[in-house]
Amino acid sequence: MARDPGRDSVLLELRPIGVVRTGFTEAAGTPIQPVYASRSEGEVVVDEAFAPALDDIEGFERVWLLYWMDRVGGFEPRVVPYRDTREHGLFATRSPCRPNPVGLSAVRLLSREGRVLRVADVDILDGTPLLDIKPYVPEFDAHPSSRAGWFEDRTEDRRVADGRFHGDATRRTGRRS
Repeated sequence: MARDPGRDSVLLELRPIGVVRTGFTEAAGTPIQPVYASRSEGEVVVDEAFAPALDDIEGFERVWLLYWMDRVGGFEPRVVPYRDTREHGLFATRSPCRPNPVGLSAVRLLSREGRVLRVADVDILDGTPLLDIKPYVPEFDAHPSSRAGWFEDRTEDRRVADGRFHGDATRRTGRRS
């Protein structure tokens, strides 16, 4: 970790621990969340050095995958998300065009074969760098009665991506920069 000269921020160095393999090669047509990806399966291939860290993971039905969204467009402070037609502040959405494009998906764990996890309900592009894996624990991770802000009054029911966050800013915000 190092300080960014001239800025009040810290530079972080991240090292991928593996790669996610799926049938999704481009954003358009990819499910926008794991809940909409029930027919999709993929593999999480962990680098050999991290294989022992997978021990005991087989007992979990779901795992969180944290990954680097390496093919999204740049940061936009306001976006029109997939599930609405109105613009919102980025941090009130799940848009991938973030200052640090870290993705988070709760996928179903089907099996482990050595350093490979077979997963289902995957909404991630093929070849995406994997940053971390954590077990999904319902006692900690499920809060079904939580408020969901603008999402409760959304105007769109889109379930797959249309590529808007992998193109130019006009497609993300509906206006020219």
